[in-house]
Amino acid sequence: MRATVLHAARDIRVEDRPDPALLAPTDAVVRITAACVCGSDLWHYRGIVPVEEPRTIGHEAVGVVEEAGGEVTTVRTGDVVVVPFAFSCGECFSCRNGIQTSCERGGFWGAPDGDGLPTGRLQAEAVRVPFADGTLVGAGLDAADVDDTLLAHLLTLSDVMGTGWHAARAAGLREGATVAVVGDGAVGLSAVLAASRLGASRVVAFSRYADRQALARRFGATDILTTRGDEAAEELGELLGVPGADVVLEAVGTDESMDQAIACARPGGTVGYVGVPNGVTRGIRPRSLFGRNVALAGGVAPARAYLPELLAEVTAGRIEPGAVFTASVPLEDVAEAYAAMDERREIKVMVRP
Repeated sequence: MRATVLHAARDIRVEDRPDPALLAPTDAVVRITAACVCGSDLWHYRGIVPVEEPRTIGHEAVGVVEEAGGEVTTVRTGDVVVVPFAFSCGECFSCRNGIQTSCERGGFWGAPDGDGLPTGRLQAEAVRVPFADGTLVGAGLDAADVDDTLLAHLLTLSDVMGTGWHAARAAGLREGATVAVVGDGAVGLSAVLAASRLGASRVVAFSRYADRQALARRFGATDILTTRGDEAAEELGELLGVPGADVVLEAVGTDESMDQAIACARPGGTVGYVGVPNGVTRGIRPRSLFGRNVALAGGVAPARAYLPELLAEVTAGRIEPGAVFTASVPLEDVAEAYAAMDERREIKVMVRP
């Protein structure tokens, strides 16, 4: 099969790799119909996270089950499935409590599974999925009924929409809340959509880019601010007429974005954070939270936990998160997908094997 391989900073290639096969009776082999580039992939692409040797890459996909092991009961050959960005057993303490990203036998694509067997990554033509029952979620659709638009919506559920949803859920967002969103990438925009869908009365998005501002408004943002840091918090307070938002959703993962998110929360407010920490040089300063009784909640999103709920939202037409995809390329042109996102020419790029 063909797969995306990162050799070094800004050196993306498509190369042949062995075809995946069932290694355990709980496995499935999924033919990938759509994958994509994530903002967190760019940390590796830019060399911020060092690349010590060539490695496959990618952790978001939708596909069709080609083969299922004898102990797999929830999906079968021919099913359209969403492949979340982490694999999980579905049976351990953390899985039963809806935190599949802390699964005792699971992990992130490319790491060995709980039985020590290798796993692949998802910017590829196919993948072996360990613990298929605990990992995959069937879309309940025939492949012939999944057009390009629906495919894009489903693909967001493997990561960015679930991550934006997690920010809102972790922060305890309630109907009528005022919300500010720090970060205008695909996750931040998904957080805007989540806040709007969950009943926020006002959603303020911070963005300096016209295309992202337009999509934020489409997703439900009532206001756009272009400032950052302390100036952002001051302008937000002036806009709302109170000292900050009830809920702030942080979707970047830097010192500056977290400082801004905390500063934008009202006394007694909550910051829901899901930005993958990178370029962070210091920890959270407790006094920035303590003095104003600001709560902090979030972390890596258990996308698998939210998939049934979000699938229902998508198939009923209540949310259209696939609009975050502003371009699509064939797998062989995946290097252009990385360059376009790195240069902010596109918000998020789909990759079609």
